[in-house]
Amino acid sequence: MSATVSFPVPTPDGPQTVTVSYARVGRGEPLLLLHGIGHHRQAWDPVVDILATEREVIAVDLPGFGASPSLPAGLAHDLSTTTAVLSALCETLGLDRPHVAGNSLGGLLALELGREKRVRSVTALSPAGFWSEAERRYAFGVLLAMRRISQRMPLPLVERLARSAAGRAALTSTIYARPARRSPEAVVAETRALAGATGFEQTLRAGGAVRFTDDVPGIPVTVAWGTRDLVLVRRQGVRAKQIIPRARLVRLPGCGHCPMNDDPALVARVLLDGSR
Repeated sequence: MSATVSFPVPTPDGPQTVTVSYARVGRGEPLLLLHGIGHHRQAWDPVVDILATEREVIAVDLPGFGASPSLPAGLAHDLSTTTAVLSALCETLGLDRPHVAGNSLGGLLALELGREKRVRSVTALSPAGFWSEAERRYAFGVLLAMRRISQRMPLPLVERLARSAAGRAALTSTIYARPARRSPEAVVAETRALAGATGFEQTLRAGGAVRFTDDVPGIPVTVAWGTRDLVLVRRQGVRAKQIIPRARLVRLPGCGHCPMNDDPALVARVLLDGSR
């Protein structure tokens, strides 16, 4: 069920009210799902029904993405602020240390929530923050190019391209290894979400200085990487394993940067195993 909730977030200048859109479905231990930059919670749609057979799934639109408005003036779209927002969201929704899974930016946020002991387990799919400077510049260049293209394309053209497998590949092959599997409606929606993401530039700017360099002791951590990730190359998974030595490192054969679409059954199994 889709819903919107507003709640206070503590700041040095006093509480600020933040509004977040989310969808909640299923039964079992709670599992929070966090998408990547420029995406929206529907990125998880291919795996939600599988997960919901064993978990209560809460898929979130991060602030400034999807149906969630940007953070109020004075709040930065950075790692510490967004982590505080997610912690306040969990408290508002009555989620006591949920499991969390994230992709790309969402994977970085999931790991930060784990480092702060706010969750029971972490599963990170191609998480940001384990890049070299050259890899970061490359990834940011790819993301900016995708954003500019999405903003310049008129909606009728996006809809026409999405009707064919070749067109869906043209629109989404950067993040999906198997773009033809994505439905035309989903491709149109995520292209519009990327174009309209009010938090994109601020989030990307804040990510320029981010490096995840701390271990995540005391909770189970799974890091999974697609073998065909064109945005964050898979050798970054080896760095993640070096920084978080107790993490389980999983290879996702034939999957791209957003593997949920490329192999839903495999990704769902990784998420369920990671949250047991």
